[in-house]
Amino acid sequence: MPSSGIPLDTAAIMASVLEGILYGFSVLMFIGFIWAFTNKNSMRDVNWPITAVATLLLVLSTAHIVIGIVHLEAGLVQYRDTFPGGPMAFFADFTRGTFVAKNAIYTLQTLLGDGVVIYRCYVVWQSVWIIILPCIMWCGVAAFGVCSVYYFSHATTSDFENFFSSEPGHWVATFLAFTLATNVLSTGLLAYRIWMIEREVSAICATRTKKPILRVLIDAAILYSAALCSSLMCFALGNNGLYVMGDMSVPIVSITFYMVFIRIATCRNNQHYVPAVSGGSAETERRNSRQYAMQPMHSVYKQTDVSFMLDSPKVLETHPLM
Repeated sequence: MPSSGIPLDTAAIMASVLEGILYGFSVLMFIGFIWAFTNKNSMRDVNWPITAVATLLLVLSTAHIVIGIVHLEAGLVQYRDTFPGGPMAFFADFTRGTFVAKNAIYTLQTLLGDGVVIYRCYVVWQSVWIIILPCIMWCGVAAFGVCSVYYFSHATTSDFENFFSSEPGHWVATFLAFTLATNVLSTGLLAYRIWMIEREVSAICATRTKKPILRVLIDAAILYSAALCSSLMCFALGNNGLYVMGDMSVPIVSITFYMVFIRIATCRNNQHYVPAVSGGSAETERRNSRQYAMQPMHSVYKQTDVSFMLDSPKVLETHPLM
């Protein structure tokens, strides 16, 4: 099926511009993430693995936009008059090193983003069985992503001309579908667990509601899922807007990661102010204290607080959840 919609050179320009705008937002949110993550916390309490993932997402986003600009400059300036077929043929050449590198970075970014969602799901559920299916699907995302990058680097002329019906195109479509399914499943499990915690222990969580966290989780899932659905729709219609959505998805992964952890960290840092703001009565607090006085502290901590996913491994060892 031949491509339709906007020309490839126009799509390349649009992709770089829109990705640059979203990249700027992701940098600002990364700064906010670092501030919220380290505010009122000692260095010992910082979850360094999550901080490393946040930094790696920024590094990958930066590398992707830099390579994208180099790819755009090469097609519109450096090889504009020397490449056979002009800019249109240049941007249709999947075997270009910059194009393959961009797709490899996109695959890594996607795997990191989906992996973090699965990690959140495990931390909240505290059960390996819950994440078995998401992990299997994540492995599928990795396999299809690697295969798509491989077939891009070995594409033929017929693949260039009929990408949406070619073998590389089929790998890309499967990769996007598996990514969407993994994200929806993992986020759904996570949101359901938080909703259950809110419902079951609402008596003692009246002053520490998790609904803002639940809303931001849903918002992040909707944002990421909308980008993936748009990509799948462009592929189904054979529209070159797929290239635009692909480049935009890289900073969107970072944005959804940062927005969730910023909200969780903000809720945790402000917890000791919430009772006064929410106007909970002293009698209610005393009644709840008597009700849960005989429960182990780590049990109450597990039931009422999902912000422990921000804690460092040392803190989790000190306050076990099982």
